[in-house]
Amino acid sequence: MTDLLPAVEIEPSSPAKASVIWLHGLGADGHDFESIVPALGLPEELAVRFVLPHAPSMPVTVNNGYVMPAWYDIIRFGEEREYNHAQLLESAKKVHALIDREIERGVPSHRILLAGFSQGGAVNFEAGLTYPKPLAGILALSTYFPSAASILPHRAQVGLPIQIYHGTVDPVVPIQMARNARRHLERFGLVPEFRTYVMGHEVCMEELGDIAAVLKLCFGRQS
Repeated sequence: MTDLLPAVEIEPSSPAKASVIWLHGLGADGHDFESIVPALGLPEELAVRFVLPHAPSMPVTVNNGYVMPAWYDIIRFGEEREYNHAQLLESAKKVHALIDREIERGVPSHRILLAGFSQGGAVNFEAGLTYPKPLAGILALSTYFPSAASILPHRAQVGLPIQIYHGTVDPVVPIQMARNARRHLERFGLVPEFRTYVMGHEVCMEELGDIAAVLKLCFGRQS
């Protein structure tokens, strides 16, 4: 059995009816987006549990081998990253384990949404598209799709809702990488929503409002 990632968990005031598994970016941890949860202003009746896992620490080649929280090693920067594919797949497997646990805790798969920033979003493309049960969607924030050439999407994810949100002046993950991700997803028959914001490699208030709107719409539907 895959060991569960340690995580920050933010419980709703009543038993959870939906879950968001939110992966942070390179060098951060699960606390990175903790303060964003109350800022979303989600209605209490939606009863959304937030699971914010911590990535393991590992040497990262592009940072001179410095050990830091990372979902996989990045070997070389470029328009498409050179990265450790096996580590990305292992991280996606660990996300699957977190989804499985949410189902065991009573949240149906179609009410579980994956959100991920930068490296975390890259992992969630792999994890979400290969999960064998329908999911609520993927929020892809300032990220890219490194495993697009090798992934085999599961038929359960036909029609999976995906939002790609990206900064127009992102110096870390250039917006062209987000456009490439959209193109790959469309090749799989998916229709991602693509929104841009005048920002760098970050999350802005306008984007937070859009994230909140997506979650309210997604989880406001009857289960």
